[in-house]
Amino acid sequence: MSKRLFAEFLGTFWLVFGGCGSAVLAAAFPELGIGFVGVAFAFGLTVLTMAYAVGGISGGHFNPAVSIGLFTAGRFEAKDLLPYIVAQVVGAIVASAVLYLIVSGKADFAGIGGFATNGYGEQSPGKFNLLSALVIEVVLTFMFLIIILGATHGRVPAGFAPIAIGLALTLIHLISIPVTNTSVNPARSTGPALFVGGAALSQLWLFWVAPIVGAAIAGIVHKAAFGDDD
Repeated sequence: MSKRLFAEFLGTFWLVFGGCGSAVLAAAFPELGIGFVGVAFAFGLTVLTMAYAVGGISGGHFNPAVSIGLFTAGRFEAKDLLPYIVAQVVGAIVASAVLYLIVSGKADFAGIGGFATNGYGEQSPGKFNLLSALVIEVVLTFMFLIIILGATHGRVPAGFAPIAIGLALTLIHLISIPVTNTSVNPARSTGPALFVGGAALSQLWLFWVAPIVGAAIAGIVHKAAFGDDD
């Protein structure tokens, strides 16, 4: 279990550091900014690379919603849920702390700004309201879990799942960055919000509730519709 938890810590660290780091450091860099597309690919690539690197050890969840979705699908044991979630959240917080240390070393540093946090209303990049944020996070997390469960199904050729899952996360970001800055992952939302505080922290509840609801429904639907083969 210690190896599995360290793998989840490491995978979530890389997801938050790579994904949020690209948004904070490179998205709008003068003249060479990677923009929304670059950030979307950064998130997808973090999952793809770590799924290959440590997925064979822990299953490569890196996301409390994924762990819960796998549990409702009958693919993950209840006794392992809390340890996995704790490891994931700690990984996200440590990644955010390292990113903060880097950002604060900039010559003209005047605060961390949005720090890639998720939000709705005034905190949404496109000023989308709470209902829009709730719906898109539930729907996209539902689809993310359907893809994960399908790509790792016993009847699917082994070895290609990380590619499908990484590209799915890329697509999810391409759709929803303007709405919520894209969460579909409570740990990813928690790390940056703790450093920003204020509205980011007060809105954090939605980025726990919506992904968990979407993932749990996906697990139930997938098990009922397609079976629960490992």
